[in-house]
Amino acid sequence: MEHILFLTGRLAQHSLEKVLAGMTPAPFRWQVRELGLQVAGLMTADMIARRLHDVSGFDRVMVPGRCRGDLDALSAHFGVPVERGPEELKDLPRHFNRAARAVDLSQYETRIFAEIVDAPQLDVAGVVARARQLRACGADVIDLGCLPETPFAHLEDCVAALKAEGLAVSVDSLNPQELLRGGKAGADYLLSLSLDTLWIADEVASTPVLIPREPSDEASLHAAVDAMLARGRPFLADAILDPIPFGLLASLCRYQRLRERYPELAIMMGVGNVTELTEADTSGINAVLFGIAAELRVAAVLTTEVSGHARRAVREADIARRIMHAARETHSLPKGLSDELMTVHDKRPFPDTPAEILETAAAVRDPNFRVQISEQGLHVYNRDGHHIESEPFALWPRLGLEHDGGHAFYMGVELARAEIAWSLGKRYTQDQPLAWGCATERAAQDLLTWCAPASTKQKGSPPVRPETAPERPEQ
Repeated sequence: MEHILFLTGRLAQHSLEKVLAGMTPAPFRWQVRELGLQVAGLMTADMIARRLHDVSGFDRVMVPGRCRGDLDALSAHFGVPVERGPEELKDLPRHFNRAARAVDLSQYETRIFAEIVDAPQLDVAGVVARARQLRACGADVIDLGCLPETPFAHLEDCVAALKAEGLAVSVDSLNPQELLRGGKAGADYLLSLSLDTLWIADEVASTPVLIPREPSDEASLHAAVDAMLARGRPFLADAILDPIPFGLLASLCRYQRLRERYPELAIMMGVGNVTELTEADTSGINAVLFGIAAELRVAAVLTTEVSGHARRAVREADIARRIMHAARETHSLPKGLSDELMTVHDKRPFPDTPAEILETAAAVRDPNFRVQISEQGLHVYNRDGHHIESEPFALWPRLGLEHDGGHAFYMGVELARAEIAWSLGKRYTQDQPLAWGCATERAAQDLLTWCAPASTKQKGSPPVRPETAPERPEQ
């Protein structure tokens, strides 16, 4: 059985041992070693190299998740792998469970068509810029949306420019002439052809997407599918997803019947009618829709980012298709694979109980404030006291920061984050921005560099930068 050495600081040692002891049966043997520092978050690779002398008998060394420095160099120095654990020691069981499952989220089956709905109103450079953003978010095909009664004189130029960028392109229009122009310009796909416009597919090489004459007219869609099968040409078929409460369930049944009728058919599903026309967080909507797509083995999904609340729809779609594909292929629930679609709440927002925080607070011997949250509320403590409130203003009179503007500013930022996290049920970690999953871009931390710690109690000091004062006890 693998033998792992866990490195930590004094404040976290007892908690780490408790978490490891609770992993029963543990898939490894373990030992905890405290390196002679109070806060584990201040640990660096250089410090480990100086203070850790004997790793004989261990197969692996695990350091705190925020340990900075070159761990590859440490691995070479000690002759055993040195790895970062999770940022929160309470997440160790989940960390090892994920490692044991080793689910590959790089795989997916469903392609994303991302529509630029106002393409005729943008110049070529604007279309290309938007396309680059969509590609960066995970789009496989850029869909040029044409607008009714709106000239699109530069359609051919847009197709050519996107193809020059190495992008796959579709043209989306109800106007047969625009579809014909797009196909002759080299578009890879045409959205959408009905039984009455199949002649366009005979004029161009583009892959058509077939739709019914009316959403409920399944017979016309089936007839179009049969006609294209007879031609021996590749194509996709879309049964049209209707919005809530105008037939969503009935439209899902249409997709199911389409799959049952044509087991090998390449199906497209346009999800914008649900994501755009439902005022709810799109991360959850996309999770459900892509779960359905995975069950139906949908080949492509058309999505949009028009409404402000759907501004991250393509990125969400990219993550959702990977999660749901992995869940289907591993015959498991879509749980424990990724936190990226958990944008508003966290599964375990309060890893530390009030009693555990009280125990940690009792061991603190310095004046630096620690901030944590539990189900009880916001905890602020240092050597001089431990205070619990549900909102920051109630804590202000007890902090004694009236004459320390820099520290007051710092504590204001941290307590605001803590209050938001406590109110929503999100994970809060002092000196770290709140994690909003794929709803926001989060800058990657450079864990190869380290900024020297600075006191947050010095009078006249500027606000403490997050990377310079990791005060919270951790693994």
